[in-house]
Amino acid sequence: MMFFHRSINYIHGFMIERIHLEILRSMQQTGSLTAASQKLFLTQSALSHSIKKLEEKLGTKLWQKEGRGLRLTRTGQYLLNTAERLLPQFEHAELRARQYAQGQLGTLRIGMECHPCYQWLLKVVGPYLTDWPGVDVDVKQKFQFCAVGALFNYEIDVLVTPDPLNKEGLLFKPVFDYEQILVVSKTHPLSKQAFIRAEQLSDQTLITHPVERERLDIYQQFLLPAQCTPKIHKTIESTDIMLQMVANGRGVAALPKWLVNEYAEKMPLTTISLGGKGIHKQIFLGILSADESLDFVRAFFDCTQTI
Repeated sequence: MMFFHRSINYIHGFMIERIHLEILRSMQQTGSLTAASQKLFLTQSALSHSIKKLEEKLGTKLWQKEGRGLRLTRTGQYLLNTAERLLPQFEHAELRARQYAQGQLGTLRIGMECHPCYQWLLKVVGPYLTDWPGVDVDVKQKFQFCAVGALFNYEIDVLVTPDPLNKEGLLFKPVFDYEQILVVSKTHPLSKQAFIRAEQLSDQTLITHPVERERLDIYQQFLLPAQCTPKIHKTIESTDIMLQMVANGRGVAALPKWLVNEYAEKMPLTTISLGGKGIHKQIFLGILSADESLDFVRAFFDCTQTI
């Protein structure tokens, strides 16, 4: 690990170097001086000396002893918050600089908040990789990152989500519309209906992806407003297994209609609208506003419009 001992800020005229912020972050992450020094490839004495010199310059303590551990002072907590905001930006800038130095544009890192959208993404990634041979693509599923926080911390470059946020510094663009529908087997008693009422699911087994109920449209926009719940709620990670279960009469599921139509070509499945008006949704791509001008990011948006 390389450290750049350059000034990044001044407080009351005293220099704060990047290594000080690295130490504070590592202390918070590891919980001890020993572990932090090992993570930063420093001796414990060098780490302690660095912070002690900073405390002398600032005229205030950054830590206080609390039992066998250490507790950040108000000043220490402020600097930790600063470290958690600035260090990811430094690391992201260094990564990009190294990639440019090697003649690469880097890796487009995509975060997926929409489980069934993975199949849609596969259709976009192929043409994108063909058009941009200098860019690799990496995809993180929801359980591997924290959505909007991952964008701000430069853990991902693009967020695929049905739930955009109106937040300064972020830009969300809709990329396609779809209807969320109920999918049942062709032999299911409800299969002949044009639409279904919420109370008709009260005796059904509902299968969903492992997502919080607060983020499941079938609960928030269909079941809960009618004060209904399914008899049983099961979660399955794999869309393929989920639809195999539905096709074999083990339950019903709520998925995008476009996705179910693809599976219905090879499985005995039927789609039913949720309510008389249906549930109509959009999928959005979210990026940092500052990244809008990047060619390879903008090109990814363009690829989504050709699918």
